[in-house]
Amino acid sequence: MTVKFAGRAAISGVSSRIFGAVVLVAAMGLAGCSDVDSMLFGDSGTDAGAPGPVASDTSSPAPAPSYAAPAAPSASQAGTVGTVARITPVTIEPGSDTGSSVSKTIAGLRSQLQGLQGSLASNAGSFSDLHGSGASAAAAYYEARGHITARLQVGTTRGNPELVAEWNRAQSALDQLSGNINKLNALGSRVAADANAAHVALDQIGAAFNVSGAYDEDHRQLSVLQDETNQTIILQDRLLGEVSADIQRQTAYVANERANLTTLAAAIKNGELYGADLSSPMFATGRGGSARAYTGGSAPLVTIRFDRSNVDYQQILYAAVNQALQTRPGAAFSIIAVSPTKGTVTAVQLAQTAAQRHAQEVLRSMTDMGVPASRLTVQSQTDPGVNSNEVRVFVR
Repeated sequence: MTVKFAGRAAISGVSSRIFGAVVLVAAMGLAGCSDVDSMLFGDSGTDAGAPGPVASDTSSPAPAPSYAAPAAPSASQAGTVGTVARITPVTIEPGSDTGSSVSKTIAGLRSQLQGLQGSLASNAGSFSDLHGSGASAAAAYYEARGHITARLQVGTTRGNPELVAEWNRAQSALDQLSGNINKLNALGSRVAADANAAHVALDQIGAAFNVSGAYDEDHRQLSVLQDETNQTIILQDRLLGEVSADIQRQTAYVANERANLTTLAAAIKNGELYGADLSSPMFATGRGGSARAYTGGSAPLVTIRFDRSNVDYQQILYAAVNQALQTRPGAAFSIIAVSPTKGTVTAVQLAQTAAQRHAQEVLRSMTDMGVPASRLTVQSQTDPGVNSNEVRVFVR
């Protein structure tokens, strides 16, 4: 494993100045005052944090039918609405016991893969539910906010109790979205763990081909199992990408609407709508443009080489991002997944999906460190000059 850091040496310790008062996404409450009265009229009470991550599912490993998001409002109504990719678990072919030692290894690997299929089906179902729940909460928020702005536009009394109630309903909807983010982070961790387990199983299958004393039937079963594992990895990477995209989108959405809701609270207090348009684009920052190097050249801020499992890069990544933000507090970052082009077409495709999965892991690490998700983008590319997958982080 190689991690390159462009700039000064890594900074020791954890600097509380790196992201100011930004809260970690994994435990993100993003909650304001419990109601508009406490914010406007000086109530000293504080609300509880957002719900913590949910426990892992322990459903049966049997394959399950495909999952897709339920019907949701249009994208113009809510920032969390989108189309969920359909995830259909792979059906694992049964095999006969030939009596060889390799056959026993195959049986164990097949059982492990069946368990991963069950987990994949369960995780896909959980994501569909969370995606739909987020869409419903966003629609409820926009409905409440629309009622408030419509009344304020024509004028109303100061501190109108009806608008206070609508404000509280909008606040509750955003709190639900904050809880959704926590649950999505927990789900992403489970999917990533399953993806790592599938890659380990793929390595074990490859090693089993070289064990002596196997029958031709053993190698046939290994080939089938290898194909099924590759398909499982592709589905896991697709689900992980969907989950990460939802986390990034909902985090930016909630942070933006918290600010808008604060402005609405002041408007309710005064009984009239004033100031600039509150519907500022969620992705006004951290989007667009090509990645630019931190030092003004072509070198990335950090290059993380994933040439083995369990690469430990977080400390160096933290130090690099810390230094970048101390120099440029408003900096945004591009995360580039880089994969080699050597080998068969299948090998190249698997390398690309693995590189994208690593890039999503780096994105989650940076959001856990406190970098706002709206400042992060993920891209992918191939490079014939590399021998293993890399993730390069650039400052924009």
